[in-house]
Amino acid sequence: MSDSLHDDSNPALLPAGFRAAGVACGIKNDPDTLDLAVFAADGPVTAAGVFTRNRVCGAPVKVSRERVPGEAVRAVIVNSGNANACTGSRGIADAKLMTAVVAEQLGCDPEAVLVCSTGVIGHYLPIETIVSGIPRVVEELDDSPEAFHTAARAMMTTDTVAKQSVHAVQLSDGSCRVSGAAKGAAMIGPNMATMLAVVMTDAPLTASQADSVLRQAVDASFNSISVEGHTSTSDSVLLLAGGDSRGRAGNLEQADLQAVATAVTRVCQDLARAIVADAEGADHLVQIDVGGLRTRAEAELIARTIADDALVKTAITGNDPNWGRIVSCCGRTGVELVENDITLSINGTRIFEKGVPVEYDEALLSTSMRDAPQVEIELIFPFGEESTRFWTCDLTTEYVRLNSEYTT
Repeated sequence: MSDSLHDDSNPALLPAGFRAAGVACGIKNDPDTLDLAVFAADGPVTAAGVFTRNRVCGAPVKVSRERVPGEAVRAVIVNSGNANACTGSRGIADAKLMTAVVAEQLGCDPEAVLVCSTGVIGHYLPIETIVSGIPRVVEELDDSPEAFHTAARAMMTTDTVAKQSVHAVQLSDGSCRVSGAAKGAAMIGPNMATMLAVVMTDAPLTASQADSVLRQAVDASFNSISVEGHTSTSDSVLLLAGGDSRGRAGNLEQADLQAVATAVTRVCQDLARAIVADAEGADHLVQIDVGGLRTRAEAELIARTIADDALVKTAITGNDPNWGRIVSCCGRTGVELVENDITLSINGTRIFEKGVPVEYDEALLSTSMRDAPQVEIELIFPFGEESTRFWTCDLTTEYVRLNSEYTT
């Protein structure tokens, strides 16, 4: 899978007023592997954040959660290779020290710096190593596409590719850009997972606008993906808004605000899909569309149940249109339905309609599942107008191998 870049004229540019950098400071076993990133604004910007719902959460989540929403944020520092989770008071102190050292380099208040960490749980940070690397990563800050890409790579753990997305937005008095970088490949479940994302825009937003825009975007993206359903300790999605906002802060017209919100959602969806497509050991990206429900919550429950079901996921690994597993998932969700309410298609082929199997070419559909870049499951119910879209992946022996050997 290639990086997800969607601004054709400037295909990996940061928004105006933002810079980024990534360096290898020695957190990981390989001293040459990138493991420390900073995303910085040239001046104070608005920030919002959405974090894991796991009650066991990392020290960086606790520190950053206290600092957003806000309107005077300058930077985000991210380390990979160590989650700084389940590390007690020392973990909190280390996370705050990271922000303080960045603040000293940028000449701002430590409270103006947010922090994220990802990697193995339960290990103390090599804080001296990180502190010594911070001046170097700050010195390398640049607004070039190369710097943005390097920062995205420095966030990676078991990811195989850096994940970026850029969308241009036309406003009534000019244009702006929304750019994002994310990491994630496993421990991915609804309510986010072992994933981090930093989204930036030079559009001016108030703190309340940024918070609302981000929460809507996360619900339609990072909260709509799953690899194995495990909600992690470290999930963080941060939105920085302002940058070079040309004095318009908080004064966007409603149409402009909606355009920015749409672009933020598109960037988050690009990054979310990229995470699932890069899932550890995965062969298939799977899109699940569920429609015709009474409430969106019902649609989401059905989609998530299918996405996390090991039997469905292994059938997709084998290119097997084993529709009985999908239909059975619908019946165990607690949603009030019977089999006559279910109509199912895979890759556009109707195979079950209103409780009755439909004749189809099983070999042809299996080949379609094998050869298509994405397997598409569509379920239609007769109850209402509510729907949802969810993304997951298959479950392979390689996923089992990678995760059985993760710390050993």
